[in-house]
Amino acid sequence: MSERLEDIAAAIVATGKGLLAADESTATIKKRLDSIGVESTEASRRDYRQMLFSAEEAMRSFISGVILYEETLFQKASDGRPLTEIIRAAGAIPGIKVDTGAKPMANFPGEKITEGLDGLADRLAKYREAGARFAKWRGVIAVSDVLPSYGAIKANAHALARYAALCQQAGIVPIVEPEVLMDGEPGDHSILRSQDVTEETLRITFEELAGQRVRLEGMILKPSMVIDGKKARGASIEEVAERTMRVLKRTVPAAVPGIAFLSGGQSTEEATAHLSAINALGHHPWKLTFSYGRALQAEALAAWGGKPENVAAGQRAFVHRAKMCSLAAKGEWKKEMESAA
Repeated sequence: MSERLEDIAAAIVATGKGLLAADESTATIKKRLDSIGVESTEASRRDYRQMLFSAEEAMRSFISGVILYEETLFQKASDGRPLTEIIRAAGAIPGIKVDTGAKPMANFPGEKITEGLDGLADRLAKYREAGARFAKWRGVIAVSDVLPSYGAIKANAHALARYAALCQQAGIVPIVEPEVLMDGEPGDHSILRSQDVTEETLRITFEELAGQRVRLEGMILKPSMVIDGKKARGASIEEVAERTMRVLKRTVPAAVPGIAFLSGGQSTEEATAHLSAINALGHHPWKLTFSYGRALQAEALAAWGGKPENVAAGQRAFVHRAKMCSLAAKGEWKKEMESAA
């Protein structure tokens, strides 16, 4: 495929396709494997991800790219092929998570700043050589009656912008992920509070991107949807869609080729329903698709259960969910399609 950033970004948000976020840290993937009674080892982590990447129908028809953890980027499948080769063979693009996690922010109680800029330029060169053509960096924005502070939003937005500039310099498309937490503490905020915080966060993020001379045509935005806190859920699917679009139209320049939503604490079906409702609202200046982790994987993980004899069942579950998300990315998903599978 073309090596132009604009072409890679366009391929990531191709119609009806989205991203599989398989970039769980070693600690996070351990929790996922613990939930099905499987010990987290390099081999078990590889086997699980290999099952997903080898589901050719899902990868070829519904998945445009895969966000990888560093271990997986350099890992080989059980037959000796690099996992990135399996991804590329199915027509998808390998990507890489490059931040090193969110840490408590000095002088800002209850807020975090994402780290990982030190040495990033050298790491990006290594990742590109290994086959990565896009990257991801997540900024975490806490929500309460008094949070977030302007300082924390500004610091995270600046880090996102510096990361994005370094990616583009390295020939890698940056996925910019400012996540306004739905399931953080206390998690009881209203959808109106979510809307206000999301709008401010995105506005500041694009100001910082402009300040770092990031080419908007060669990046992807990965925002959270405008949704009420996990302990205060009450907004309808339609309200989430309408408020999300209102914020995006106010803040995201039309030059950005695509927006790939994170699922961020939503259930599998909820994330699918919201994405479909957003797309069903009509024409948008950007492609609107998914970049889901747990919402794409949960059913496949449960069906697989860590047993070799269940690989086919796990892949069927993954194909189904990827297909549902693909329909949602076109505004065509209906709840009855779930039971018809």
